[in-house]
Amino acid sequence: MQTVTSLLESIADVGRDGQRGGYSRPVFSTAELDLRGWFIEQAGRRGLEVETDRNGIIWAWWGEPQRGALVTGSHLDSVPGGGAFDGPLGVASALAAVDVLKERGVQPNRSLAVTVFPEEEGSRFGVACLGSRLLAGAIDPDKARNLRDEHGTTFADAARANGLDPAHLGRDDEALARIGDFIELHVEQGRGLGEDGPAIAVGSSILGHGRWRISVAGQGNHAGTTLMADRADPMVAAAQIILAVQQTAAKQSGARATVGRIQPVPGGTNVIASRVDLWLDARHPDDAVTAELVETIHGKAQKIAAFEGCSVSLTEESYSGTVHFDSALQRQLENALPGAPVLATGAGHDAGVLAARVPSGMIFVKNPSGISHSPEEYVEPWDADAGAAALADVLEALL
Repeated sequence: MQTVTSLLESIADVGRDGQRGGYSRPVFSTAELDLRGWFIEQAGRRGLEVETDRNGIIWAWWGEPQRGALVTGSHLDSVPGGGAFDGPLGVASALAAVDVLKERGVQPNRSLAVTVFPEEEGSRFGVACLGSRLLAGAIDPDKARNLRDEHGTTFADAARANGLDPAHLGRDDEALARIGDFIELHVEQGRGLGEDGPAIAVGSSILGHGRWRISVAGQGNHAGTTLMADRADPMVAAAQIILAVQQTAAKQSGARATVGRIQPVPGGTNVIASRVDLWLDARHPDDAVTAELVETIHGKAQKIAAFEGCSVSLTEESYSGTVHFDSALQRQLENALPGAPVLATGAGHDAGVLAARVPSGMIFVKNPSGISHSPEEYVEPWDADAGAAALADVLEALL
């Protein structure tokens, strides 16, 4: 039987980012493919039968694949320069929970599957939870096929290069029918459990959130020959728009809005940009408020851009409304984990996408600092083991 910590240590060198720190493991990168291979090897050690479906989701089965199975798992890809636990903790904990159940002599009354979902972070193709969205029919397959990474590679091309048929991407009713209940364990990505709080919590809901691309178009020109008064510089407008995002969100209780990525075109040091793209992440518990927030930001961006002689366009790349997990399943988790607090989260997860189609629930494991999507993300070994034991308790109760 392996501990969660030992499982994570075995992949600690995969995808290290020497420039940003932490890990960069975008979907279908060498690092992510190595992790997928690691998972398949670990599943085989446990006697689980492995298959990869038409959307690139890996399923490792204990028992024959059948309708109404109990499914758990998470993802292995990461944000650029991310931490060691976001995603892999849930996968390693699921493997460790299988070990615990077998050590206890549990004989499942229904099939159990451990899954790995691709492109949960959306760090390569821009749409979070892409694998689970395809499975659940929450994204149009043509839109998914035509998504492009920063190098211009389409998702269809990347999928094809990794053994998938792009023509078969999309909602998979047969696979959905095999999920009777879905449980995702994940590192807690805030300070909900505190430094001295309990090791685990039961998830209740996920904040509504989305991603938008704000494109600011101006006049590309020479940095040395263009007088300041003659410029239509989209970088100047972009800087003001970023400040407006912060100021607008700060005035709305419960809102979060972030510009975490900015890309000037063409991006030369001695070039006035012709266009600057900003990516906006906006969140609020009330979906109507999120829409109003984004519209307000768009309006301010238009005024700022016009003052600088530029123009603005806003494109929605993805959106997930506020999710409340299945109440009956949540009660079952609470009964299996007496005393565990119930916690909402501001982070998106595959469980949130699947919740629209199948009963879904979550378990969170304490992150003492509350820092996530950063190399500083951390889980104590004993809390990781407590999380795996809690997942095993839940799985045993549901099996």
